[in-house]
Order: sequence, then C-alpha cells, then structure tokens
Amino acid sequence: MYIIVGLGNPTKEYDKTRHNVGFSVIDVLADRIGIDVSEKKHRALCGKGMLEGQKVILAKPQTFMNLSGESVRAMVDFYKVSPDEVIIVYDDISLEPGQLRIRTKGSAGGHNGIKNIIAHLGTQEFPRIKVGVGEKPKYMDLADYVLSRFSKGEQELMDDAFREAADAVAMMISEGMDAAMNHFNAKKTRG
Repeated sequence: MYIIVGLGNPTKEYDKTRHNVGFSVIDVLADRIGIDVSEKKHRALCGKGMLEGQKVILAKPQTFMNLSGESVRAMVDFYKVSPDEVIIVYDDISLEPGQLRIRTKGSAGGHNGIKNIIAHLGTQEFPRIKVGVGEKPKYMDLADYVLSRFSKGEQELMDDAFREAADAVAMMISEGMDAAMNHFNAKKTRG
C-alpha cells in the first residue's frame, strides 16, 4: 500500500495557489483512477483506490501546510506503512514553473510543510515529488508569493505539470523510484 499526500492549505481562500500544487496533483490522480477524496479522517481528506495494481490512499491534509506532519504521522501509524511507502507532492520555489524533481530523501530545503513531516516521521527518507512554482520576485514577501495564484500562461504550464506529476506517481509505484527519477528528472521545463 502507498499513501500519496499532496500538500496544501484547506479552504477556498487558498484554492489553486502556488502552495496548493500538491492538492491539484491529488485531484488529477483521483480523477484518473476514479476515486472520491472527501472522506475526513487522519486530519485529511482521503480516498482509497487502486493505482498500478497497488492499493493507494490519496490524501490532502487539512491541518494547514505548516502542520502537515501531524496528518502524515496519523496515516503512517493507522495504515502501518513505512516512510518509503509515503509519497509527498509539494511546491518548490527553486524550480521553474512546471518543472518536476523526484527525490527519495532530503532536507526540507526551507519548506515548512516538509520540515514538519520530517519532524513527525523522524526521518528525511521518504519519496517526494517537487513541483516547480517559480522563484519569488525580489519585491514580494515569500508568504505572499506562495499564496498567490498562477498567471493564465503559467496555469496552462502547471496543468501539464499536474498531469505529469500524476504520471510520475504511477511510475514510482509500477517501475520504482530509479526509473521515475531517470525519466522525470531528466526533463526540462516545458515553457
């Protein structure tokens, strides 16, 4: 079993912001495999289904970004999975809009949601897909930037990235991390 967690902030106020790209990827996956992600448990909206012949839980934590680890820990404990069976999808400002980067482990890199997950799991060793949202303009505060929405041109790029990130999740499950990293990390931005 795999738990696929898209990071973001709950409520309409944050819908479709840069910080909520994880939620958008979960929505694409849910549509693709035909499951409803609306069951409230483990401080998240969850849905169960099958992907590439494996049972999966799709989850959108409702704790707000900086406390994402509370929800992830609850799911890991309840389903008795190891951290390497949890795939976290989240935004990354160091990557160009739409660029993907898959990693098996690593530091939080300044991302508070990941920092909280590392604290709650007690390890940095869990697979993740970073979805580029672009570098913050010098004149903007970081919080304002990640809570902003994409321009029309960026949104088209991001919609492609959400589909590609869903493909990456499927490949991670079906062919393994190395195959997914070799395939998706080699790609350049589609811009």
